Order: sequence, then structure tokens, then C-alpha cells
Amino acid sequence: MPNPNELTVTQAAAAIAEGSLAASGLAEACLNRIDALDDGLKAWVYVDRDTVLADAQAADAAVSEGRPLGPLHGVPVGLKDIYYTANIPTRAGSAVYRDFVPDYDAATLTLLKRAGAVMLGKAVTTEFACLDPSPTRNPWNAAHTPGGSSSGSAVAVAARMCPAAMGSQTVGSVLRPAAYNGVVGFKPTFGRVSRYGVVPVSWNLDTVGWLVRTVADAALLLQVMSGPDGNDPVSANEPVGDYISAIAEPRAPRIGVLRRYFYEGADAETRQHFDGVVEQLAQAGAEIVELAMPDSIETAYDDQRLIMAVEAAAFHEPMYRRQAEDYQPKLRAMLAHGLAVDGIAYSRALESRRRFTTDMEQLAQQCDALLTPATPAPPQADVTNTGDPAFQGPWTSCGLPAIALPSGMAESGVPLGIQLVAAPFAEARLLAAAAWCEGALGVTLYPPV
Repeated sequence: MPNPNELTVTQAAAAIAEGSLAASGLAEACLNRIDALDDGLKAWVYVDRDTVLADAQAADAAVSEGRPLGPLHGVPVGLKDIYYTANIPTRAGSAVYRDFVPDYDAATLTLLKRAGAVMLGKAVTTEFACLDPSPTRNPWNAAHTPGGSSSGSAVAVAARMCPAAMGSQTVGSVLRPAAYNGVVGFKPTFGRVSRYGVVPVSWNLDTVGWLVRTVADAALLLQVMSGPDGNDPVSANEPVGDYISAIAEPRAPRIGVLRRYFYEGADAETRQHFDGVVEQLAQAGAEIVELAMPDSIETAYDDQRLIMAVEAAAFHEPMYRRQAEDYQPKLRAMLAHGLAVDGIAYSRALESRRRFTTDMEQLAQQCDALLTPATPAPPQADVTNTGDPAFQGPWTSCGLPAIALPSGMAESGVPLGIQLVAAPFAEARLLAAAAWCEGALGVTLYPPV
């Protein structure tokens, strides 16, 4: 068996359930890995070793006593530090929230615990899950950005500090750090998973997501956390699928390749790599079709950024008026811009976004999954920003489910990725297509740490 901290979620859960691995042994291995690496990588802001081990020992007792076990029994999961944790600080990477301690757990954390997961700790986020880079470092090369805003979550999973970590995406904050760090990132359909108890950025855009190392792990977490929640006003009542069965024997999918905007906006290396991936999938049996992007893509990203700025300003306005100097520069500028936008411009952006959403929902119905490069370029040797989110933003704006998969390495020695997207609430179809592509590509990446 690999070192326990190298196991995937699915592997770890199965080993704990059958008694070949102790939850306490897995927790200890993850904690030791954090102790060994986190001074350099800076992925975590809060880890309580004693509590983690006590929770893992309680999970072991449940196994030995033959009690019913949840699908994540004993598996450590990290949380981006915008998820509420009862009686534990949730600082959102900001001096503004330096003293904030929630008195309840986020809905997703409640569901994870109900499934048997062990809360490992709070992972670093950029300030309020926005623009200013965090101190987290890319485990492939510390000179390159790890992405954001779920930087700590992605790095923790890539560096084998934990098998899974929760993130969030308002523009590109799950799929981009997944691609930059060589792991799997998953964003469900808007409304599929509750956002209750997560510090907001934009009510119209925020979507929870997670970082894992396999498609099977993404499916398992979706199975655990999907469903309506009366505490989240945008929570959907759509039926929850059987996501685990959907990936059991995936067939060769029909894949719609999108080149307008995505291919055109990518650098030469990314285009060459993407062409190679498309050819590899075709050779493996996928049906590849070229699909035309609608004209509404041309304004989608700008509309999204305006909506994000206005809605973030609406949430932060009381704090911003009182303590603007406590915000970091990029976020402070975005909030000032959001406060200055007039209602007509905001309304027009919402109207344009509605057109784009309708166009993309219709496009996605034409195949099992849409395929694009995950990012316009590999992670750059620049830690003063979190990279370009332009290739993930459209999927967050129109609310479609999306998954990022590692697909190879750049000449600079950092990961490259692809992203697959499906129709609304077609997560089962998306995961099946992703599982097939994962098998066809055969890419598993281990950073040199």
C-alpha cells in the first residue's frame, strides 16, 4: 500500500471501512506531511492536531465496534478558510475578519461530517476569495503562482497533505488552481450544492467546489453534498443523481471542442498541447465534434466581473466604509469600483449574462461534454497575481458544471490541464465523460516535494 497520505479519497475510505487502514494512521500521516512541508508551502492557516487525532480515533472506534459507516468514514478533508466552522476562526484571509468565529458549521461541512469525514483544518484563501495573492506557494515550483482563490486547498491536495479540500469559485477559483497544481477540480451546477455558511463574494455567481486527485473522488464528494437546502435561497430542487454508478463503466463520450475564445486566447504551447489531447481522445474512441461558440461569449467575462464587483461591494459596504485600509489593494480597488457602478450598467450586465447562459445551456445539450484548455497558459513565474481566470469564468457565469483534469506538463516543468463542461444538472454525464478521459489520458502528477 502507498503511504497513507498518498491515498485518494476513494482508496482511503475503502481501506478504513475494510479495516486495513486506521483512520488515526491516515490522519497522523497527513499531519506529519503538513509538519514537513507547510513552512515552505503555506497551505494552512489552522490545524488542531489533537482534535484531528481525537476525531480519527473516534472513527476507528466506530469501525471496531461494527457501527454503520458513512461513505467518507475517517477521511480527512480540508476547508478553504471561508467555510464556517463552529467555534473555530474563519478569517477569510483578511484582517477585516481577524476576530470572526462562527457559531455553526457550513452546510457542506455538516454533510461531510455526517458522511464520516474528519475536518483536518482550514486552508489558505486569498482575501475574501478575491484578487490579491495569498502566501501559498506552488509545490511544483515556488516561483510560479499556485492560482487562487482556493490556493491552499489545491496545494494541500497536490502535495499529499490531504486527499480532498473544499474550495469555491466565483470566476475561476477551483478549476484554475486545480490546473496549476496538477489535481482534479470540480464545480457543480449553480444551486446543486448549498452555499450556506460560506462567506460570500457574489450571490449570483458563487459556487462551492472541491479539489481532489481523481474523478471518482469528485463523484463521491458530490454524492455526499448534493441536494436542496432551505437555508440557501438559490439551492435547486433538481433530483440528485447516482454519480458513483455513473462512472463505473464509462463509455466513449461525444465531446464538443470549443476553439473560439478559448483556443484563440491560449498561448502557443497550450494550443499545441490541447491539439494533442484532442487527438489522443479521438484515437481512444471519443467522438469529437467542433462546436461554434455564440457571439455572447464576447462580453461574458466583462459582464461577470462587473456583477462580481457590484455584489461584493454590496456585501462589504459596511465594513469597507468603516475600515477600507484593512483591505488589500486589489480587493479594495474592486470594492470601490463596485460601489461606483450605476444601476443601469449592473442591470445591463445581468441581462447580457442571461442571454449568454441561455446560449451555453443550448450548446451544452449537443454533446456529453464540452472541452477546452483549462487555462490560457501554464502557471506563470509570477506570485504577484493568481493567474488568468478567463477560461473558467464563463462556466461560473452561466452556472454549468465543470471539471478540470491534469493532462500533462509544460516545458517549464509545471502542470497543464483541460476542462470539461456539461449541461445544467448533468453532473452524472459530465463525470462519466471525465472518468473516460481520465483513463484515456492516463495522467497522474506528483509534485517534486
